[in-house]
This record gives sequence, structure tokens and C-alpha cells, in this order.
Amino acid sequence: MALTKNQKKDLVSKFADIIKGNDAVVFLSAKGLPVSQVNEVRNALAAANGGYKVVKKSLLKRVLADSGIDGVVPELDGELAIAYSNDATAPAREVWNFAKKSDGKMTMLGGIFEGKFVDQEMITSIANIPGTDTLRGMFVNVINSPIQGLVIALSKIAESKA
Repeated sequence: MALTKNQKKDLVSKFADIIKGNDAVVFLSAKGLPVSQVNEVRNALAAANGGYKVVKKSLLKRVLADSGIDGVVPELDGELAIAYSNDATAPAREVWNFAKKSDGKMTMLGGIFEGKFVDQEMITSIANIPGTDTLRGMFVNVINSPIQGLVIALSKIAESKA
């Protein structure tokens, strides 16, 4: 069923709000995925304060052309969807985790990161950045490590004197 002009305007407006209102957007090709697997991706992104939308390429290309984002728009082939979130690494990470399990049915095509278009290679490297909570834990461990070493050394000295 063809979309009316008003429906297309509404979709363009929604896509523009998604592009402008989120820190990161991932473009992905999702061909042949069953609805149950698409719902898994949606749920994972919703847990990361994000979302997943299947989009019309022609309407998305119109939005991207008018967005004023720096860089070159990645090649958008296949059945197109977008994943987005206010967490800069969450959409790439969640899509990457699922794409590894999808037997090639889902692939990342590129995205928008820090206000610039990025290619497939860059979005894949962004996907491998740990989440915010994990990074905070790693930071605390780095700070704690010298203190822990000092405590161990002091306990060994105390044992040797006793």
C-alpha cells in the first residue's frame, strides 16, 4: 500500500527528530530476520534507552540530505533500519552483539556518531567500546590497584615482623 503525502511528511518529521535527538544512530540492513529476532533487538535497545525503526530508504535519504551532518552518507543497501540511543555507544554495541548471532541476516552499514557520518568499519570499532558502567568499573579498578598493592605490601611486612 502506497503512502500518502501526509504520511510521508509525518515519517520524515519522525526520522528527523530521531536523527537530531539522539547521540548515535546506526544504519543497518536486516534482511530475512524473523519478527521474534527483530523484537529481541528492539527490547535490547529499549533497555539502553534507545529504539529501532524500519525505514524507507528514499525518505531517510531526504532527511539525511537536509540534516547538515558532516561527512559522506554511507551506502545504504538492502532492507534498511535504524537503531538509535542517547548513549553514544549503545546502538552500535547492541546491534553488533545481535549481528554476530544472526548468521549474516543483519549487518551494520554505518551511522552517525558525534555529529558526523561514519562508515561500517568505524561503527564496528565503536561497537567494541564497553558500556558506561563497565568503563566506570574499569576506572575504579585502575584507581584502586595502587592502594590494593600498598595494603598487600603492608600486610606482608606485618606478617614478617610477627
